[in-house]
Amino acid sequence: MQNLADLNYTSPTPIQEKAIPFVLDGKDILAGAQTGTGKTAAFGLPLIQKLLDVPKPREADSKVIRSLILTPTRELAQQVFDSLVQYTQSTELKVVVAYGGTSIGVQTKNLRGGADILVATPGRLLDHQHTRNLTLAECEYLVLDEADRMLDMGFMPDLNRILKRLPKQRQNMMFSATFEQRIKALAHRIMEQPVEVQVTPANSTADTVKQMVYPVDKKRKHELLAYLIGSRNWQQVLVFTKTKQGSDALAKELKLDGIKAVSINGDKSQGARQKALDDFKSGAVRALIATDVAARGLDIQQLEQVVNYDLPYKAEDYIHRIGRTGRAGKAGLAVSLMSQDEQYLLEAIERLLDSRLPQEWLAGFEPSPESEIEPDRAPRRRGRGADKRKMKAKLKIHAGRGKKR
Repeated sequence: MQNLADLNYTSPTPIQEKAIPFVLDGKDILAGAQTGTGKTAAFGLPLIQKLLDVPKPREADSKVIRSLILTPTRELAQQVFDSLVQYTQSTELKVVVAYGGTSIGVQTKNLRGGADILVATPGRLLDHQHTRNLTLAECEYLVLDEADRMLDMGFMPDLNRILKRLPKQRQNMMFSATFEQRIKALAHRIMEQPVEVQVTPANSTADTVKQMVYPVDKKRKHELLAYLIGSRNWQQVLVFTKTKQGSDALAKELKLDGIKAVSINGDKSQGARQKALDDFKSGAVRALIATDVAARGLDIQQLEQVVNYDLPYKAEDYIHRIGRTGRAGKAGLAVSLMSQDEQYLLEAIERLLDSRLPQEWLAGFEPSPESEIEPDRAPRRRGRGADKRKMKAKLKIHAGRGKKR
């Protein structure tokens, strides 16, 4: 309680208020809430309390993990670990984090003697199991954080391998920003009569986030982004692109415009990714250009602007992206730059949210009339007959040239 007071935790958020009693009662729980509403504390605080209530001394040669928290990304693993370290200050509990992209030797050293809480990504956890650095045979608690993202990233085979190594008698908790049928199917497969907790409508965004869509020609997107950052004096903006190459290229373009920017994506080493995050949080750079690898797990205090430079292919990712702002009740702004060929992506997002997003044409950046023609219509109209006609025309040209000679 003193740790929470030091962290200025004065009252529980809705997800914490609903989930914590069930976790303390030993119930399996499937909980959904918007990102930024305090899910880490919702499972972390009661888990810590239960571990403290039944202390188990660790031996030097122990490899036992008492509780396991699985996350889909390195950034989310680090964020959860940092929070748990704060919650467990001045206790005897040992918290360890393990994820790829960093030295496995350091993690091996940290795992000596076991751990009360291990926060890990699935791949690195299996690495440590393969080298027998730990055992899950006596694990009492399992938490899947952002479970839907794990399935999106193809972790189901790894999850199945991990589940086989866990004891059948354990308490299970699944937390996620969105609910899908496959998530519920997974929950009912691994849980005993799970309690469902949903504090906000499924697939919804926070009321504190203002959303706006700016239609613009694709070739002028970076120009519009630079204009928004400069004219509105945005000092800290998180920008999402579809591809790794796109994130690197956009960071270079913004630098040419005099805006300090850095990119973060899956091709970067963990050290480079962490430095980029640190520079962004400290204000050394104004724009952080990220792929969806950063859509979950980034917790940046008072981040006011998020920009979808490219609309996401998966509508659910829109919710996770804009959830980086408007956190903990603070106001935020989510801007989407939409070219005409992304109209169908916007429609998918609006169907998911069951609402229309406001659109506005900015003076000087109005999309040109030519851009209103859907680019993939022409190929659809051109069938095999069109290709044949084109080939015949070429043959006639060559035949005519031959006769002329």
